Amino acid sequence: MVETGIKGHLEEIVTEEKSAQHVGSGTARVFATPMMIALMEHTCRDCVKPFLGEGQETVGTLVNVSHSSATPVGMKVWCDCEVVEVDRRRIAFKVQAYDEKGLIGEGTHERFIIDEDRFIAKAESKLQ
Repeated sequence: MVETGIKGHLEEIVTEEKSAQHVGSGTARVFATPMMIALMEHTCRDCVKPFLGEGQETVGTLVNVSHSSATPVGMKVWCDCEVVEVDRRRIAFKVQAYDEKGLIGEGTHERFIIDEDRFIAKAESKLQ
């Protein structure tokens, strides 16, 4: 069962593939905002996964973050998250991203607990 206070941590190195120049969100060789958000989502997903039932997964539904400092390619970044609210299937997280020099982004993220098979079936029904 997912409860408030659960914390997560995930780190990675900023590669060319994660740069703003590569993903098209800018022209600089720095950690792209969409990639920072992906790191935040990944951290939150991984932190609650052990507390889900069989066949359950979470999906991101809301991101509200700032990206306040640029990180060059080659530097380590990481995200720390904490579950701050659980309302039935909705999970709210506080997220913070850092590089080796300090805070680079922060905000909130929400995920919903879903039954994976039903979720996929509903999404794929759009193809018919």
